[in-house]
Amino acid sequence: MQTLRPDVILTNARIHPQATAAVSATGLAIAGEQVLACGEGQTLRSLAASGTDVIDLGGRAVLPGLIDAHIHLELYALSLERLDCETAAIDTCLQTVAERAKAIPPGTWILGHGWNQNVWGRYGTLAELDRAAPHHPVYLTAKSLHAAWANSSALAIAHLSAESSDPPGGTLGRDHTGALNGLLFESAAALVAERLPRPTAESLAASLRSAQNQLWAFGITGVHDFDGARCLSALQLLRESGQLGLRVLKHLQLESLRPALDLGLRSGFGDDWLRIGNLKLFADGALGPRTAAMIEDYDQDPGNRGQLLLDAEAITETGGLARAGGIALAIHAIGDLANHHALQAVTRLTQIGRAPALPDRIEHLQVLHPDDFRIAAAAGVVASMQPIHAPSDQAMAVRHWGRRTAHAYAWKSFSSLGVPLAFGSDAPVESPNPFWGLHAAITRQRPGEEAWHPEQALDLETAVQAYTSGPARAAGMGGRQGTLTPGSLADLIVLESDPFEAAPDRIRELQPVGVMVGGRWRVQKF
Repeated sequence: MQTLRPDVILTNARIHPQATAAVSATGLAIAGEQVLACGEGQTLRSLAASGTDVIDLGGRAVLPGLIDAHIHLELYALSLERLDCETAAIDTCLQTVAERAKAIPPGTWILGHGWNQNVWGRYGTLAELDRAAPHHPVYLTAKSLHAAWANSSALAIAHLSAESSDPPGGTLGRDHTGALNGLLFESAAALVAERLPRPTAESLAASLRSAQNQLWAFGITGVHDFDGARCLSALQLLRESGQLGLRVLKHLQLESLRPALDLGLRSGFGDDWLRIGNLKLFADGALGPRTAAMIEDYDQDPGNRGQLLLDAEAITETGGLARAGGIALAIHAIGDLANHHALQAVTRLTQIGRAPALPDRIEHLQVLHPDDFRIAAAAGVVASMQPIHAPSDQAMAVRHWGRRTAHAYAWKSFSSLGVPLAFGSDAPVESPNPFWGLHAAITRQRPGEEAWHPEQALDLETAVQAYTSGPARAAGMGGRQGTLTPGSLADLIVLESDPFEAAPDRIRELQPVGVMVGGRWRVQKF
């Protein structure tokens, strides 16, 4: 049997193979796409053969590559090409739209993302958007991705008027006369979105390549994607051409359930680069537009308890169909009522049927009733959460959830009960920079401000594992991804300083100087 010889040997490093504070190695030997050995650097040098690249890291830290467990990969890639509407003032956004309108031919779509009415103090109006671009259709998605703002040209293309009815699970915004005001909430946004120019799988693959470069720069080596079938097609093109440099767990949307069942696709099918994940279901909306489903009224918004899109019975019915075909669930639930129904459904499904290869997940779990935390632990779900939401949402949550924020973004409560954590960003809702997420997880702070509910802060080890081994286990890749032990995939990041020795405020500023995926350097700045 032929003895493997390393292609790369890293020496003089501070290696954290299990994403813990313990430094148990100073060297790493890599053969092909895998870790061959992890140990004392000088000893590993003896394994070097002709052609082995021996790299002295000068005391730099090495960690497993970071995994974003909740990202909208297609939307993130396209957002890098769209107008940035995450502005401090509404006039700045409108000026950006007007400038784009002057630069492109009339009739061309103007697309943007990131506006936030909570920052602006109000929603934009139809008249304002019409003035900014009178000869172009405009479609701007909110930061939350649960609302959109369109002008008259875009509404006309979608055949929407005052006589149009609200679609199931959505609302067409109207003014006091009943006329459309350009705002589209939840599923109503799709009425315009489906009229947008559709990228081909080939053009989307090109956009994904650019996005991949940005994600590598952040230290991300794997993602769990929640976009649709077109994204899967584009990812397959990248995989076939050898250009896919991220490990992707590809979740399915509801419209893909029947075709997936007919084909016999199951959660976990695929390879180390691209595999099928869970079925995404929406139990409610979001905090920003106050459509997250709540047990009690929103503070300062009497009578509004959000929108429960799927109750426990509906989740159980659809989930039972999916699980019978070997497909696990990933349930979007933000409000405490939505989370209650999601947990009740998963509990029932666990009792009545065989579990798929991958665990069920609940996405976001932003606020829970205190009685439901132990139900989450008993249900065996993965808590797929995005720490960066806490500092971003803090003002909104305090305003609309009040005392309920004591049980919001409750990573420590879940961790203490043994609920597996898998952290992500929800990009393009937030930045996919995982070090911003790590900072939020361990400090519960916005830069320069006091900690918000610091009792829910995590230690750095737990937070890092929620970006490494936690998502790996959720993807059925435990022991193969998210660690740097012999036989695991050679996905790693190199940092100038050791995060486990850094002050908490410094975590947010960290940026990898080296990123390796599958034994290949994707970023190398040393």
